[in-house]
Amino acid sequence: MDHLLYIAMSGAKENMNGMALRSNNLANASTTGFKADFEQARSMQAFGEGLPTRVFSLTERPGQNFDAGAVIMTERELDVAIQGDGWLAVQAQDGNEAYTRSGSLQISPLGMLETVTGLPVLGDDGPIQLPVPLAKVEIAQDGTVSALPLGAPADAIAPVGRIKLVRPVNNELDKGTDGLFRRKDGQIAEASADVSLLKGALEGSNVNAVGEMTYMISLQRQFEIQVKMMKSAEEMDRQQNQLLRIVG
Repeated sequence: MDHLLYIAMSGAKENMNGMALRSNNLANASTTGFKADFEQARSMQAFGEGLPTRVFSLTERPGQNFDAGAVIMTERELDVAIQGDGWLAVQAQDGNEAYTRSGSLQISPLGMLETVTGLPVLGDDGPIQLPVPLAKVEIAQDGTVSALPLGAPADAIAPVGRIKLVRPVNNELDKGTDGLFRRKDGQIAEASADVSLLKGALEGSNVNAVGEMTYMISLQRQFEIQVKMMKSAEEMDRQQNQLLRIVG
């Protein structure tokens, strides 16, 4: 009897984890550059003292949906969208290099080129620093950032750095809890000349809201079934005890 109860209990728990993952996808349906997470369930044997006679359910996040989101034209000079495969290199809060497809950029009061979440955008030689105050900033298709200092003549605009654009294989990447991607082996991806940017545009989230809602309904139904199985196990256990008392 405990076999049934254990499977149903662990299954219900992992159904709730799956719903949390799908809820997170749905909550980021409008987040620039967001990549939806996948989840799947499988059975796992419980190892410990004695024989592995118990099996429990396990929900995993085996990967992400790397399909490109819809391109949204903004005409903003600091908005860029990656065309095709590729990533922008940024400096994560832990100081290490990470990758994102969110190209909504800004300039800090100190002249640092950053994402809208305040992460420094990396160039070939580290974070990109611009001279402030600025009259104009241009980002070329290859990631070259050019700046025109305030008060300088129009022809004085000059390159100040180049955004590091990388193109690692998707299955080499892992998504962190901060939403940034990193290589699974911990190595730094090399800059790629094959990645190009589209100026004045952003890549939207690739979350399919209708699909996520459908998955959540399915997971909720599975959760209800698991709860019914636990109730059935409780009822069978009660009837078994009654039968033992009668026999005894």
